[in-house]
Amino acid sequence: MPSQPPSPRSRAELLFVGFAGRMGSSKTSAAKYLSSRYGFAYTRYSQVLQEWRSGMSPTREQLQKLGWDVMSGGLQSELNTRLIAGIDRSKNTAIDGLRHEIDFRALSSAFSTAFYMIFLEASPEARFERLRSRFATFAEFQAADAHPVDASIDSLRPFANTIISSQTYLKFPDQPHSAIQRIG
Repeated sequence: MPSQPPSPRSRAELLFVGFAGRMGSSKTSAAKYLSSRYGFAYTRYSQVLQEWRSGMSPTREQLQKLGWDVMSGGLQSELNTRLIAGIDRSKNTAIDGLRHEIDFRALSSAFSTAFYMIFLEASPEARFERLRSRFATFAEFQAADAHPVDASIDSLRPFANTIISSQTYLKFPDQPHSAIQRIG
């Protein structure tokens, strides 16, 4: 499905924007841009997962394991219930880190037409360069990117209202894509 332009909205209507994409595709940067520039509340799946399942500050690998335990254990609906319950429905909100179709469906159901999803994509090489401080080698990055918890991220692409190739955005993170600016 091709990207769809945002529907015209009055400033009085609330908006809940979900960001999906592979690791290093700039989901967090884009979501935090909406937060800092336009006052959107900010939440992320990994934060809710961390608070619910570990209570500590886990490493990326530990978060992936927690995420896989939740998904493979049939608890992704519970994770979505917890994330949605923590969202203030009186504020525009940027939601970072959708990974599964069930995430899209839960947010679409909870927020109906006020939910808008952006899918960010970039080449593995560009994403590795962005995350170079986390991974010693490209092979390490590829192993993390191939983890089962991230296996279904690309299946979210057809559900996106907007798809942004973030190659340029990765190089110039303080100049967000015009589609993200239009949302604000």
